[in-house]
Amino acid sequence: MKIKELAAKGRVDAYELEEWLSKSGAYSKWIKEGFMGGLTISDDADTDQIISDFYAAKEEEAAEAARAAQEKIDAEEREKEEARKKQQALASMLISSGFSFEGYRIVKYSGYISGDDVIQIEKEKSFWSGRNLTNVGKALSESLVKIRRQALAELKEAAYDLGCNAVIGVDFDYITLDPQVHNGEFTQDLPYVFCVTANGNAVVIEKE
Repeated sequence: MKIKELAAKGRVDAYELEEWLSKSGAYSKWIKEGFMGGLTISDDADTDQIISDFYAAKEEEAAEAARAAQEKIDAEEREKEEARKKQQALASMLISSGFSFEGYRIVKYSGYISGDDVIQIEKEKSFWSGRNLTNVGKALSESLVKIRRQALAELKEAAYDLGCNAVIGVDFDYITLDPQVHNGEFTQDLPYVFCVTANGNAVVIEKE
């Protein structure tokens, strides 16, 4: 009997049935390669049992796929919930340049942490060069707020990773770089680089 005939008898897909039989070693005594290729089933094979086992295998495969899909959904939901809790914790995290919070007591010190950000600003170009003028002061003023906020955001992330809910002793360090590249007789001015680092101590606080 050909696989197509068995598939038609069991009302199943012939390709899926042949693939399943090829992978399964339970029916090797009834299965052989056909003369023109493909598998054939010997006449003494229990075809009803084969079809029944095939249905059971497909049901188990479908159940496994459903379990995997549900596990993926559950994992995504857990990630969303963790992200929501983290965002809520970061939003409510207290920071101070001092070393205490009124109405709270520090119950744990987790150590020194920092957060950084950097920005590049093009140098002023000569009008005669044909390029637009760059107002470095204005560009830096507009950027400082942004990079300070980003440095503080990283500071909070570092505190959160340590299991803390507050940061004390916060201050900022600034670095300005005016790089140049010398190439023989020519000097190439690269963009100004402005760095900011937010420093502090991660702590756990509780209401008094």
